[in-house]
Amino acid sequence: MNRRELVGAVAAHTGMDSRDVEKALRGITEVIEAVAARGEQVTITGFAKFARVDRPARMARNPGTGEPVMVKASKRVKITPLKGFKDAVVSPVAAPRLARGVWPPPAKRAARSISAKAPAGGAARPIVAKAPAKAPAKAPAKAPAKAPAKRAAAEAPPTPEAPEKPTRASRYISRLPGRRGR
Repeated sequence: MNRRELVGAVAAHTGMDSRDVEKALRGITEVIEAVAARGEQVTITGFAKFARVDRPARMARNPGTGEPVMVKASKRVKITPLKGFKDAVVSPVAAPRLARGVWPPPAKRAARSISAKAPAGGAARPIVAKAPAKAPAKAPAKAPAKAPAKRAAAEAPPTPEAPEKPTRASRYISRLPGRRGR
């Protein structure tokens, strides 16, 4: 539910004009923001508590290097749901009853009921406008094939540091079953 849907639902539930509800909602949010910005706590009984929390400067430790780091002081917002709100959300029985037709809005309810109903004839389906077909994707131009890294390394001239004769480990590996001739 976004702000516009909230305003519509409150207007339908209370019977007020949606412009008046919008003004009231804007006024409530502005007052809560202004009072909380001053550092005071705003409590709406049974709903939520809004407060600004001042965190002091402190010493912390960089986990990678172990070096002490100074963390500067900061201000955070803390919104705490209160018992009435928690109970209503967790247990729908405790939630207040809305007036008929408040939520979901009529447009959403109608769209959901059309898609959920089965056609009366059984096999006939409702006509639904289809989205336009997408243009076929163009095949990307192929880049010239590169040799695999193993071949490139095998064809590279030996470096002066590389041993000329096979090492003891390579002779051992070549004697393993299934490794002959490598």
